[in-house]
Amino acid sequence: MSTFETRNEGFEGKFARDAELKFKATARRNKLLGLWAADLMGMGKEEAEEYAKAVIKSDFEEAGDHDVFRKIRADFDAKGVKQSDHQIRRTMDELMAVALEQVENDE
Repeated sequence: MSTFETRNEGFEGKFARDAELKFKATARRNKLLGLWAADLMGMGKEEAEEYAKAVIKSDFEEAGDHDVFRKIRADFDAKGVKQSDHQIRRTMDELMAVALEQVENDE
């Protein structure tokens, strides 16, 4: 095997690991986000867990975070929770950092 092939396989492996890490961290972030939102909406523990699962599922509607943001925004509006778009997006960013750290520590 040539040096080029070995190096190429290394890059492919790193890309696959990074993609898996990002997927796991995004799912973890969405769960944390769902629990945060459920708390603001006054949900109990079991209802909050179900809501967090719904937030995770909402991420499969389209690429990116727009689908998750829209779900949280719509649910906050329906429940009368006062959070600005900026606050929601900032919390999404903060929780992504937490989720990345948690996922990296799990491995």
